[in-house]
Amino acid sequence: MKTKDLRNLTDSELNLKLQECYKRLLNFRSEIKVGRLQKPHEINICRRDIAKINTVLNERKKEVAR
Repeated sequence: MKTKDLRNLTDSELNLKLQECYKRLLNFRSEIKVGRLQKPHEINICRRDIAKINTVLNERKKEVAR
């Protein structure tokens, strides 16, 4: 997911994507414990996506505060 694409989404869409990423991350962690995780690099991708979404949301909050 690219940051440019995230900036075009509304706040509600970003919050939905954030929830989706957290659910995926939770599923990855449960798959690790069971030993079924096929692509461990996807955990890092998911964590980066969460950070990007949070960054865009925080930037918008700061703009509104000004």
